[in-house]
Amino acid sequence: MKKIIECVPNFSEGINNDIINSIAREISGVAGVKLLNVDAGKGANRTVMTFAGEPEGVIEAAFLAIKKAGELIDMRTQTGEHPRMGATDVCPLIPISNVTMAETVEYANRLAKRVGNELGIPVYLYEYSQPDKARSNLAVIREGEYEGFFKKIVMPNWEPDFGPARLDAKRGATVIGARDILVAYNINLNTVSTTIAHDIALTIRESGHTVTNADGSRTQIPGTFKKVKAIGWYIEEYGRAQVSMNLTNIAVTPVHKVFDEVCNRAATYSVKVTGSELIGMIPLNALLEAGKYFLRKQHLPQTVNEAELIAIAVKSMGLDELSPFDPNKRIIEYQL
Repeated sequence: MKKIIECVPNFSEGINNDIINSIAREISGVAGVKLLNVDAGKGANRTVMTFAGEPEGVIEAAFLAIKKAGELIDMRTQTGEHPRMGATDVCPLIPISNVTMAETVEYANRLAKRVGNELGIPVYLYEYSQPDKARSNLAVIREGEYEGFFKKIVMPNWEPDFGPARLDAKRGATVIGARDILVAYNINLNTVSTTIAHDIALTIRESGHTVTNADGSRTQIPGTFKKVKAIGWYIEEYGRAQVSMNLTNIAVTPVHKVFDEVCNRAATYSVKVTGSELIGMIPLNALLEAGKYFLRKQHLPQTVNEAELIAIAVKSMGLDELSPFDPNKRIIEYQL
């Protein structure tokens, strides 16, 4: 049986369709690789592309996409709500079928080495690819973002894993690695307050928040959920604030649990959740479990078919509030 890996690069461009389409064509042009989804966000000024196939084809497509992004995106003029450090901000590889994480690490490292050596872009390894756990977290690597990386990259403990130890002013730096399936998920609030959205994010994310005690010491208060990264922001395109999250292990913290908790937290601010937004794609089981969860809450029987469970999950979490939700385009298994 074929080995299948998925790649989900994030590019620092969500407005210029000509640039987005040019990068997508590089991916689609590689034999044996299927471009599954292109999700562009104007407010975040970021595009997430999802593609999959046999490993050799996937890392070739990723290399060509990173190269094209570096040619077309100029980080000197790029702005957006989403944190970023390069034209290709992050490029993860995920094992899908008949391939181990250890093998996926090897493919990610090959890609990272080629990007650093052939393109001259500074590359940092992350997640399973990074042996130094002090710098394996994407948020830690990206801290300072593009503007701060000119100084950060020359620090001895922040030398890139591959490529030159100086920031490319036009292309920035890139993070590459092997990781588990991640769900990028935003919850919409009926407020424009970034402060409220961020306060909610601080209470639910695994890292929590820091409080200052009466004696001046500081205490870290952990958040509600494990394997959740979250921030709050305002998206002008939608005219509302969002709690924006990466769910890094949905077996530990499923989407529907996060949705319910954000609803509860929002109520403490007299704010309501109006719906939510999936960025990229999601595993089938995540929506099936969500559908069952909401049926249980309604004290209704769960003896419904797959399509009905998906529809219940979509409506219960308002996944179709901002745009139509097509399961055939959003569910990973339906595309492979």
